[in-house]
Amino acid sequence: MPENDYDAFAAAYDADNENNAWNAYYERPATLALAGDVAGLRVLDAGCGGGAHAAALIERGATVTGIDRSVGLLDIARRRLDGRAQLLMADLGEPLPFDDGAFDLIVASLVMHYMEDWSLPLSEFNRVLQKGGRLVFSTHHPFMDHSLSGHDNYFETYRFDDTWERGGRTIHMRFWHRPLHDMFDALKSAGFATETVSEPEPDPRARTLFPDAYRSLTTKPRFLFFSAVKA
Repeated sequence: MPENDYDAFAAAYDADNENNAWNAYYERPATLALAGDVAGLRVLDAGCGGGAHAAALIERGATVTGIDRSVGLLDIARRRLDGRAQLLMADLGEPLPFDDGAFDLIVASLVMHYMEDWSLPLSEFNRVLQKGGRLVFSTHHPFMDHSLSGHDNYFETYRFDDTWERGGRTIHMRFWHRPLHDMFDALKSAGFATETVSEPEPDPRARTLFPDAYRSLTTKPRFLFFSAVKA
């Protein structure tokens, strides 16, 4: 099976994300907190997956458009959202199918670490945001990547592979590590001013529900969260 083939395990992936420590009690609440008050905003959910973030954004009053490259995950999102959002297939490695200034806010949850080069997606995010619009995204923490990969040079941008177990299957995943300074440089080059960088704590409920994961999330870097403004 090719790497990152979300269509091959879409249902198992979405079911796991719905309630696990890493997504439901750490990444999703942290991203939504950074997004802040979204009532009345036009929001692009870039890499919307099964629609969990989109559902929360809609409940908070946003008008949401979701994009993803996985047919299987988009099907799940359509069932979840039941017509409450526009959902389109799109690849962040290609120009986005939207007009300039079409959105007030872009949320991109755990997608940037799949990209070898951030210049195109970030420049497209900048283009489709109105002036003063914000980009909120989460990505692998580079210290976590570097520890996981075993690569000898943190300062390189490099590819590494991992395996996940979902729905009784072994899934081959491929990611890109980039050092922290490269993330800031890419945002600046694309016309963004970074306003917040966050290394949040998990939801306190995870301490009881997932004690091992809670210990890990409160002692080791896992994800990194950014809020950046279109200059």
